[in-house]
Amino acid sequence: MHEDVARCVRAVQSKDARFDGWFFTGVISTGIYCRPSCPVVPPKVENMRFYPSAAAAQQAGFRACKRCRPDASPGSPQWNERADLVGRAMRLIADGVVDREGVPGLAARLGYSVRQIQRQLLAELGAGPLALARAQRAQTARLLIETTSVAMSDVAFAAGFASVRTFNDTVREVFGLVPSELRARASKRQPAAAGSLALRLPFRAPLCPDNLFGHLAATAVPGVEEWRDGAYRRTLRLPHGHGVVALRPQPEYIDCRLTLTDLRDLSAAITRCRWLLDLDADPVAVDDLLRADPVLAPLVGKEPGRRVPRTVDAAEFAVRAVLGQQVSTAAARTHAARLVTAHGEAVDDPAGGLTHLFPDAVALAELDPETLAFPQARRKTITTLIGALAAGGIDLSVGSDWHRTRSQLAKLPGFGPWTVETVAMRALGDPDAFAPTDLGIRYAARNLGLPSTPAALTRYAAAWRPWRAYAVQYLWATGDHAINRLPA
Repeated sequence: MHEDVARCVRAVQSKDARFDGWFFTGVISTGIYCRPSCPVVPPKVENMRFYPSAAAAQQAGFRACKRCRPDASPGSPQWNERADLVGRAMRLIADGVVDREGVPGLAARLGYSVRQIQRQLLAELGAGPLALARAQRAQTARLLIETTSVAMSDVAFAAGFASVRTFNDTVREVFGLVPSELRARASKRQPAAAGSLALRLPFRAPLCPDNLFGHLAATAVPGVEEWRDGAYRRTLRLPHGHGVVALRPQPEYIDCRLTLTDLRDLSAAITRCRWLLDLDADPVAVDDLLRADPVLAPLVGKEPGRRVPRTVDAAEFAVRAVLGQQVSTAAARTHAARLVTAHGEAVDDPAGGLTHLFPDAVALAELDPETLAFPQARRKTITTLIGALAAGGIDLSVGSDWHRTRSQLAKLPGFGPWTVETVAMRALGDPDAFAPTDLGIRYAARNLGLPSTPAALTRYAAAWRPWRAYAVQYLWATGDHAINRLPA
């Protein structure tokens, strides 16, 4: 995108917010970089330089604009859409892998050498993994500076900086202000509740919250998730501790209230919440393609901007997908709640009714299969899955190879096409995942006059690629089900 100069210039001159996150504009006359929708008067074309990432703009010597805050724009959708090395690397960097494990750890997870990773990222993004991670640390630092009263030395280490001096230098270089000046500028903000962080999660319009929050609320596991006072709330298992998040849809952003046991988890928590709500999607590109189908066009026109509800924990979702095989939503919630009560880690939630973290694979490995109210075959399915997850035999991380993971899942007993594609859609984030055997999809296809057999529907749905997971959301919307409605 950033190499198409004419298109970038048009986006900047029209202040088109649809391109926020796709590219960044460096202005050589001022030394700042902006998002395309920056409200200031557009610079002269000869002064514009375009970059594929905030890190690349920073490496080129530009500092972030104080008006449009380009460092806080929605993420580029292509990193969530792509299954190649760069896409996988970017998802892992966003999840904080470089901060926790370094570039060698990133390379090991991807199965490539450090040199290969650096070369690929430099070629596509104009910045290597360290620079990309540094840009993310700067944004995390800014959030902590502006939304908390935490001492600056604690902010530095919570954001992932190795020293206070590096923290000060980076903030000054990226934002053109020292940390204390950033805090002073934000002093009029609305304070969050004690112990919590109040954030705004940006997204690309349009966004239809009905299926997104309706699905999360309808499938919520008691003790782990709840819908309370117009917000979806849940517990989070994070690298350094745990947290509780409340997510409330607003017309122009998602209101996010986070309570963390360790501030070092702020960046990872934000990334996982954005992933859960699919906030970095490009709804215009998705809907434009789906509207080309005369059957889907009225559905898209009625409620554009549907997202794919994902998960904050891929292993948790895989277990819940098995619990939901061939049973009702209510029954699946009941089975999951029993596992949570028996094996989950207790947490405090003074602001609501959350009680536990969903148990991880290591904790679930201790369960007695005889306590599961399932047929013998289903017990084998879930215990085999848990064993594979606990042993690290299946990679469900955001940096996983979607095709390899599908193959690994398909080899497990009881994992048919529906379960594999459901995990691929909700946990792995494959935008083209498609489960033609799903009853909701088949009923919708029949009612809309589409082919109703799985093979015929798959052939027909080829025109929806690479957005079949989004087409599923529109198909499900034709049914009278609670997951299609925003809770009251």
